Amino acid sequence: MSCTFARHLVTLQEIVRNVLFVHSLFRKEPSRWLVMTLLLWSFLSVCGQKAQSDMPAWKAGEALPAATVTRVGADSFFSAAPIPDSVWGGMQGYSYQENPYIGRSDLRYVRVLHYDREGTVRMGELVCNKLIAHKLVEIFRQLYEARYPIQRMVLPDVYGADDERQMRANNSSCFCFRTIAKSGRLSKHARGLAVDLNPLYNPYYKDGANGKRFVQPSTGVPYCDRSKKFPYKIDRNDLAYQLFTKAGFAWGGAWRSCKDFQHFEWME
Repeated sequence: MSCTFARHLVTLQEIVRNVLFVHSLFRKEPSRWLVMTLLLWSFLSVCGQKAQSDMPAWKAGEALPAATVTRVGADSFFSAAPIPDSVWGGMQGYSYQENPYIGRSDLRYVRVLHYDREGTVRMGELVCNKLIAHKLVEIFRQLYEARYPIQRMVLPDVYGADDERQMRANNSSCFCFRTIAKSGRLSKHARGLAVDLNPLYNPYYKDGANGKRFVQPSTGVPYCDRSKKFPYKIDRNDLAYQLFTKAGFAWGGAWRSCKDFQHFEWME
């Protein structure tokens, strides 16, 4: 049973118990308990509106005070929803290109909390395929609970959808309509079915027949040697590796023809 499902189940059980209790009282003194129920409903509505007004629309990349997360509740910051107009507009001509394969209705906008290496809680965002949206919310929630470090998680459009630029900035992302490096084939990122995590420290590389090695990002060359110790490194003992592979994703670090240590793709 997933953590999210368990939390929702407990909440549902509490609601059912309260409804049955009120119903039993209502049968004894209908008019009195009807008034009390209406007053309680009004009170809860006001509280809900107040909670919403107390929670500003935090921008991706921004640091959140621990007191705010505690007051509002971490669950409020984890979501998967249809892409808002403001986000969709910013994607046009950058991470999204007109194509016959995938459209707006196939994608979801995901918001999560994550820790950076310094222990600061930050707002994160990504766009992904609707097929994996809730899986990603659950995975990133578990990474957050474990204080797993992710340096940055904003949309590729912040970097003009330039893959080299965002990887150099160690930005984690998912959807971006592009082809596989040194190939004309569509990447699984083009369908929102792959996640790149802390890419600067977990680079992609491929050794050519001429003995030259192609590395992305180019500044990730020092991190191709996986025998060294450095921050954000993903290996088979890493929590992200364990959570993604358990959820049905394949890890690019296990590939033979090339290595893509940052990459987790959904196996359809």
